[in-house]
Amino acid sequence: MHPFASYVLRSYYKATGWNEDNLYANLTRSSSAILDFTVPRGLHLSISKSPNALFKTTYSMTAMPSLNGSVGYIFTSCDLDVKASRNVRFKDMIEHFRVYDQPRRPEGKEEEWLAGERVDTRDYLLYGRFYLPTGRLDALYSTRLTPTLQAMVAAISDPPSNVPGEMRGRAGDVSNIMLNLQHDVGKWCTEYTWSAEDAMWGVRVLHNFGRLGVPAESLEEGDKNNSTFSGSRRGLKRVDEEDAVEGGLKGRVSVGAELYFSAKEKSAGVSTGIRFTTLPDATPPSFQLPSPSLLPSTSKAPPSQPPTTITALYNPMLGHLSGAYSARVSRDLSLSSRFDFNVYSYESEWTMGAEWWMRRSPSVDPDQPMLEISPRKLDTREDVHGVVKARASTNNDVSLMWEGRIRNMLVSLGVVSDFSSRSKPIKAIGLELSYFSSDIE
Repeated sequence: MHPFASYVLRSYYKATGWNEDNLYANLTRSSSAILDFTVPRGLHLSISKSPNALFKTTYSMTAMPSLNGSVGYIFTSCDLDVKASRNVRFKDMIEHFRVYDQPRRPEGKEEEWLAGERVDTRDYLLYGRFYLPTGRLDALYSTRLTPTLQAMVAAISDPPSNVPGEMRGRAGDVSNIMLNLQHDVGKWCTEYTWSAEDAMWGVRVLHNFGRLGVPAESLEEGDKNNSTFSGSRRGLKRVDEEDAVEGGLKGRVSVGAELYFSAKEKSAGVSTGIRFTTLPDATPPSFQLPSPSLLPSTSKAPPSQPPTTITALYNPMLGHLSGAYSARVSRDLSLSSRFDFNVYSYESEWTMGAEWWMRRSPSVDPDQPMLEISPRKLDTREDVHGVVKARASTNNDVSLMWEGRIRNMLVSLGVVSDFSSRSKPIKAIGLELSYFSSDIE
């Protein structure tokens, strides 16, 4: 389950029109959501508050196996529609399998003028968290320099008393500051990174083949005029029509790579990856489109195909090769498998995972005629109230986790087991409770 700070950060990206999925670091996000989910360890409690649309606070405490806690504050320059835990869209709080929206060029905010002077400012987000009793301090600053350029500064400050003895002997320091510059133009997205701890420089690049998505402004104008929207939609080529291959899946391909060098360690690294994604239903960005039942139908629509994501990564210096296949096989069930192999040691691992959504039918007034119920409401009559995730690998690691909503709280319950160990078959078990409220509803 996403921490409250992560939920606010994603809401900030959505409000400012930044597409975080168009990054090389998130190339395998679809499969990682099923195969690399994090099971809570021990008992964790989190309480957050949104006094207004700009300022948020969050408090957390871990009671088991050790007692510790943290206090965090978030401030943004733009209003964010942050919901409370009792009515937030459940899928917004869960890392789940999803297909990627068609890449689009980020749009800048509208200019504001007052008495002949431009008064609008850059959007930014400030985040800080203080940990007790260690005294560690984390900070994050993110701002949009231009419509296609975003800068981030992350810092960690840890008191010397928290540094282990073996690291002190090597003059190690866990405190660090990292700069990150992201340049996204839709087809291309480039990241430049610098880390002060080991003097590391890195660059990542991702290229998307195919057409760009519709700008958000065009979609908003289309919502105001259905005829204009319908015409623009018919004129666009569907995503699954790009790079068509007869007899197979149809979609688009993204290719990326990264290169980093550490001046302090005198070492370097490189990796490359490819992703194939098929979107059979809509012209993205899908979260800005009306319900599919409200859109005009076309007689030449291609047959539907299961949402699928295929990724492959290769690190030539380490000899690590990884391939993953993920697909939504039904409305509520998604499956994923991944094979990892090292060409130098011949070590391999096969991981399988599943994600099953639990729904319930909300009450509907029986006296209300079905014709008076909007299609959008019909699509949401069965509300998601939980998800079950399972993962198993050839290393005898089996994990099971349930995430859901109980009254006004979000709950995560999971267990990690190792069937090869007779003395300790249960490696970890945990429960996480999260509650946050909002005064801007």
